[in-house]
Amino acid sequence: MENMVKFHELEKVYRGKRVFLTGHTGFKGAWMLQTLNLLGAEVMGYALEPYSSDDLFSLLQGEKMCNSCIADLRDKKKLESEIIAFQPDFIFHFAAQPLVRLSYEIPAETFEVNVIGTANLLDGVKALKKKCSVVLITTDKVYHNNEWEYPYRENDKLGGFDPYSASKACAELLIDSYRKSFFNLDNYAEHMKGIAVARAGNVIGGGDWSKDRIIPDIVRAFIARDTVIIRNPNAVRPWQHVLEPIAGYLKLGCELDQDPIKFSRAYNFGPYLEDSLSVHELFNLATYSWGSGECSIEDQFGERHEAGLLKLDISKAKKDLSWSPKLNAEQAVKMTLDWYSSFSLKKNDIPHFTIKQIIEYFNG
Repeated sequence: MENMVKFHELEKVYRGKRVFLTGHTGFKGAWMLQTLNLLGAEVMGYALEPYSSDDLFSLLQGEKMCNSCIADLRDKKKLESEIIAFQPDFIFHFAAQPLVRLSYEIPAETFEVNVIGTANLLDGVKALKKKCSVVLITTDKVYHNNEWEYPYRENDKLGGFDPYSASKACAELLIDSYRKSFFNLDNYAEHMKGIAVARAGNVIGGGDWSKDRIIPDIVRAFIARDTVIIRNPNAVRPWQHVLEPIAGYLKLGCELDQDPIKFSRAYNFGPYLEDSLSVHELFNLATYSWGSGECSIEDQFGERHEAGLLKLDISKAKKDLSWSPKLNAEQAVKMTLDWYSSFSLKKNDIPHFTIKQIIEYFNG
């Protein structure tokens, strides 16, 4: 199926609309911010300080594209007051503690941010006395992982081994409770809130510098001409370029705004099954795109558990949203490595280069 997410159609919906975006200083959030800016939306961002001078938000001069509130999701009063003051038409909730390995080091904080933070956001939505379409971004790791070839569907059992995965599964249970208790579709005319959930696979793209993520680890080693250390070479993930799910989130927001009764549900966004690659296959594609690179396999004895096999069924998003991946794995990796290559050669050109990639993606 052809991807029917067209830039000009998104622009008709979002131009001039007020969009409250949490996590706008993060990797995915910054890509979303830049895209919303190109669509002509008025954005209010709510997030923690950017974590480095080379983070994507800073490189893109993100503070010029939005009203930026630097604050914590766990500050309930602040979050609610910012939502009420802004009076958004749309809310996209990206903010999270997103790292599996870090969640083993700060488990309680991971649950606080990912679960209580989501509750705080929804309390703000509950206090908002106007129509609003809310898209809450979770993860493919919300599924109880049986390590099988079968791709997970939206109605499969939720669960989580590591604190990150479990916190996101908990967040989904919380969202379901709020939807039934406060945003029940039978009473939509009273509350006027559409609440949808988006579950995306392992996202890659320029501007991610997170620790213990494979593409940032690869790129740092490539730039320094070091050997890449690979922990789980045989682990299979649904890799996709960051613009794939962002297009899906934006289309979901459009449909939710038009028909909240139908679209207040969960959707998977991932690659085609043949593009679910092992970590080692991903490294080989990255090496091919960069032109050089070597790796060594790290002994996993005593390491924390991470899922070995995970695939997503995206048929629901294809059917309901006319969304499907535009890029195969090789194209997604090349687009990602092209961004980092541009960064290493001419950092000041990154805003222009990022916009160019967004426009080229949506124009097909």
